[in-house]
Amino acid sequence: MNSLQSFWSDFLTRFRTRFPEFYAKLPALVELSRLDRPIGIYLLLWPTLGALWIAAEGIPDFSLLIIFVLGTVVMRSAGCCINDFADSGIDGRVKRTEQRPLARGALSRQDAMYCFIALSSVGFLLVLLTNRATVLLSFGAVLLIFIYPFMKRITNLPQIFLGLAFSWAVLMAFTAQTGSVPLPAYLLFIANTLWTVAYDTQYAMVDREFDLQVGVKSTAILFGDADKLVIAMLQAMFIFSMVLAGRQFELGTPFYYGLVVAVSLMIYQQFLIKDRVPARCFAAFLNNNWVGAVIFAGLLLSYI
Repeated sequence: MNSLQSFWSDFLTRFRTRFPEFYAKLPALVELSRLDRPIGIYLLLWPTLGALWIAAEGIPDFSLLIIFVLGTVVMRSAGCCINDFADSGIDGRVKRTEQRPLARGALSRQDAMYCFIALSSVGFLLVLLTNRATVLLSFGAVLLIFIYPFMKRITNLPQIFLGLAFSWAVLMAFTAQTGSVPLPAYLLFIANTLWTVAYDTQYAMVDREFDLQVGVKSTAILFGDADKLVIAMLQAMFIFSMVLAGRQFELGTPFYYGLVVAVSLMIYQQFLIKDRVPARCFAAFLNNNWVGAVIFAGLLLSYI
């Protein structure tokens, strides 16, 4: 243990000496990529793992499991970099984001773009370890990740672009494991897109008043007083799509038990957002981690 600690201490000392400017920016780069706030990783990871398990019929290749877990972390972080690049002129005017690295001047927009390119390159190297079909699909993923932040200036439905970006890995999991995308896999893709729009609308409800002031668009603004109803409808369609997918893939009873628990969690989320209090809307958003976890747990148990 002492030798390991000595090795890391010596490594960090050498690294700090050779790259002092980069070393000084490391804490801010961690913030920029949201590695200190992993909720986005979890929300992206659960459906990706679920798709990989289904594609492999319960026994995914270990190498693919590692590739997709690392790819999830890397590409979610890349998305955060390009998001802050796009929002650098806005984040400082919104209370929740005013202390982000670009907003407070700890990093530049150039730093954010370099970080996006570096992380995307790592993600592409990981994809190169799979197959041609997955490599080709990866270009669509990068495109969606890149354009999503800018959609907040163009359309009131940017959450749909986020949903597509967060669901793209579902298709890639199938191509990586089987070489193709069967038709029932698109049910999982649609389901995850619906779920993402629902929970990101909850997230947008937190900043709705600020977004209105600075001119940022979102489904929370578009839905207005119908926001809670539309979220409930999206969640219902998500569960219905998952049931259809479960039947198509002949998943076992534990999978449906997981969906029942997920429904109860979504009912709880409706309770949290009923008064549209920002802190409780954010709590509802965070609760979706458990929705993804219980559905994946049910899926896992259905194969066991």
